[in-house]
Amino acid sequence: MKRIENFYTEDPHLKEILRCYLDKDFFDWADRSLNEFGKLCAGEIDERAVHTDREGQPKLIKYNRLGEEISEVWVNEGYKKTVEQTYNKGIVGYIHKNIPELGRKGNYVYSYAQGYLLSQTEPGFYCPVTLSMATALLLEKYASHELKERFLPHVLSTGEVELYEGATFLTERQGGSDVGANDTKAIPNGTNYRLWGEKYFASNAGMCGVTMVLARIEGSGSGSKGLSLFAVPWRNDDASLNGIHIRRLKDKLGVRAVPSAEVEFKGAEAYLVGEPDRGIYYMMEALNLSRVCNAIASIGIMRRAYLETRNYAFYREAFGHPLSHYPMIKETLTRLAAKQEVETSAVFHLVDLFNRVVSDDIPSTEEESVLNRLLIAILKKESAEQAIHFSHEAIEIHGGNGYIEDFVLPRLLRDAQVLTVWEGTANILAIEVLRLMNKYRAHEYFLAEMKEELSLMPEEFTSFTVPLTKGIAKLEQLLKVVETAHHDTQTYHAKRIAELMVRIFESVIALKDAHTFGTERKRMIAEVFIEQTWKQTEWMDEEMKSVQYFDEIVGVKVKV
Repeated sequence: MKRIENFYTEDPHLKEILRCYLDKDFFDWADRSLNEFGKLCAGEIDERAVHTDREGQPKLIKYNRLGEEISEVWVNEGYKKTVEQTYNKGIVGYIHKNIPELGRKGNYVYSYAQGYLLSQTEPGFYCPVTLSMATALLLEKYASHELKERFLPHVLSTGEVELYEGATFLTERQGGSDVGANDTKAIPNGTNYRLWGEKYFASNAGMCGVTMVLARIEGSGSGSKGLSLFAVPWRNDDASLNGIHIRRLKDKLGVRAVPSAEVEFKGAEAYLVGEPDRGIYYMMEALNLSRVCNAIASIGIMRRAYLETRNYAFYREAFGHPLSHYPMIKETLTRLAAKQEVETSAVFHLVDLFNRVVSDDIPSTEEESVLNRLLIAILKKESAEQAIHFSHEAIEIHGGNGYIEDFVLPRLLRDAQVLTVWEGTANILAIEVLRLMNKYRAHEYFLAEMKEELSLMPEEFTSFTVPLTKGIAKLEQLLKVVETAHHDTQTYHAKRIAELMVRIFESVIALKDAHTFGTERKRMIAEVFIEQTWKQTEWMDEEMKSVQYFDEIVGVKVKV
């Protein structure tokens, strides 16, 4: 079976999406750049990812030969090459600085397109990229001029200066998702501070040049509002440790490419970022960025799982025919293809909105800001769960081969599992939906926009919109009950609300794609997607549209 040679050229849907969100000059440049990067990701970066996962995992070097503590993290040479190639392509830098060939800044749409391609081969490595993106955002928006001059050129490096990868350290042993329980202390030291405490799940430890840390200044209040944000260099100017010690690296189920550690601060020099009473708000902004990255990693895994499964189904024969000959396989592949394309469109719709909301150069409304946070919560939850589902389906169609580490699928499943945990579990995200409803009336904005989008659909889509209209009515009924209910009742139904919202939103996106692109294939995808989304309780499928539309949606002319 021939391997995939270029994740970008293999994905015409991604190119269609980018044409919608980038102007012509930017798209033409991005098209060339992503073509190169897609080939790298499918080729040598993919080969290195196998080595890192199997034999070349990061290792903690606690002491040097003289017994002195150095707390260094060793990574293999291939990993270092992937760092160089990825960051030099501007995955972080070109969000905030000019692209030389264009003479203007890039944006999150381009960066997340890179992340989508990268996550098809190495979602573990996309974690440090995510942390560097969050670090760049926090420094650019909230740091002093002096801190920006010191750190930003390195965090945004595309090869012209030494790269400082970033990190964001939140989690402490006693708190977990309850960040308000954090007790890392910041002691004034002249104009700066010294940090004392620990972070229990610190990803990209030892690899970052600067990390963004939440800590409590002496005398500050309790809870999350008493936390301040600090920029902490990993090393001093003489290359010695800046009072930061790695206790141990975590032995994780997946994403083994990223070193996650237990870290202790013992007098680490730290620099206050922004206002001291706004730390939690700054970090929540970075958290939302990371949640979008999480969704990007999820659709990347979904895409790779689908591609591997599709190609295998055309290659592998059973009982005298390729697997792709059998209706059960056709149904699975068609539904995977439809779900992955619609989810990709949905996530990039969010990316475009996110790019507008966080940009200082593009005006945005309060409604857009609230919808941005709502879509982040529901799409992060849905895409992470689907990444696991896609990996499972891919293994099942591969049979025994799918369970063997010589194939990529076991790694995809192990890596996918963390995406439901990182940056907020389903319960945490559902609570975020409730918070947005109760504080900002987010559900009203959401329903108004969904109804407006449906009103723009052509008459020939009426039959597709019927189940969707019923879904909206069901959501409105549920919201009416929950709005005035006791808090326990609200939290009980929170995930149901999030799930209904994401079904409605993605169904609208499927119809918009069919309307915008105007092809028969997109119409078929919308039909299959809406059918599988809203008719899951109907056991008799007499029309078998997933089989009827197989050739058009999945395609029989696949190079294997």
